[in-house]
Amino acid sequence: VQLQACGGGLVQHGGSLRLSCRASGRTFRTYIMGWFRQGPGKEREFVAAISWSGKLTYYADSVKGRFAISRYNDGNNVIVSLQMNSLQPEDTANYYCAGDPVDSRVRSGVAYYWGQGTEVTVSS
Repeated sequence: VQLQACGGGLVQHGGSLRLSCRASGRTFRTYIMGWFRQGPGKEREFVAAISWSGKLTYYADSVKGRFAISRYNDGNNVIVSLQMNSLQPEDTANYYCAGDPVDSRVRSGVAYYWGQGTEVTVSS
């Protein structure tokens, strides 16, 4: 099982980044997928999630209207992306993708499968 995230980097305040995560090794096309983040000195927090069909999306209040999650199901694998716009210094964090067959487990942060994270730094 692999969840490989990429796309992080250094961006200026107000800029944009697009993160991607490729999940393989399970029937991830039927899984709800999510993004989480952990900033310096902070606990890990939920950012966004998307249903297996892509029809339902969920966002943390802090990113609503700025971030957009999407997915592309490729056989049993999935690529889940997070488009991040109007980035602010408080968005600086290590971003992780996660997947689970159960909606509530992803949205509550206890998903079974996790990626290794990709770092996002927003300069002020």
